Amino acid sequence: MVATRSKLHGALADPTRLAIVDELSVSDRTPSELSERFGLAGNLLAHHLDVLTQVGLVERFVSAGDRRRRYVRLDRRPLSLLGLASVTAPSTVLFVCTHNSARSQLAAALWRDRVGTRATSAGTNPAEQIHPGAVAAGRRVGLDLSGARPHLLSENDLNVQVVTVCDRAHEELNPDDAWWHWSIPDPVDIGTAAAFDAVIADIETRLSTLTS
Repeated sequence: MVATRSKLHGALADPTRLAIVDELSVSDRTPSELSERFGLAGNLLAHHLDVLTQVGLVERFVSAGDRRRRYVRLDRRPLSLLGLASVTAPSTVLFVCTHNSARSQLAAALWRDRVGTRATSAGTNPAEQIHPGAVAAGRRVGLDLSGARPHLLSENDLNVQVVTVCDRAHEELNPDDAWWHWSIPDPVDIGTAAAFDAVIADIETRLSTLTS
């Protein structure tokens, strides 16, 4: 345990790596986005990400949208040994995915219940109804999605903190730099209760670093 904590402290002793971890605590980012935000050449960013990967703090994965670009995501589990600085939650959040039938609906409901500030959701190509698996998963954690309906995203929705929870929607929308992106696999593709529960667990973990 002490050796693991020492390695984590060593990786985070560099100000740039600490800043990368802070950024990833609220949003998954592509390597190019991280390079731009921190003014890093590609080879130097790759070095920092390699160091963070070696201690289990980040993972790099292929987009579920265009299947070409890659994202970098924070693994919060090792940070439980050290504590992660909390981020103040925005007063209003809009969660966006493609069909607005599962991930964005669950994220908005969890945000309202766990964080306590206003949250809505929308889709770039909304389905006719909320997926039954999302309704059931919400019920298992005390959330009532039975009255929710998919909503078509409009320009008027975007004047708040936007959080895309779908790679495809994120890539279609040409997001503003201030948007957050949570790359969450679509549970509808699998369709099992476990897949929907995994979405909730992922969102709950991300919400754990926010304070109202």
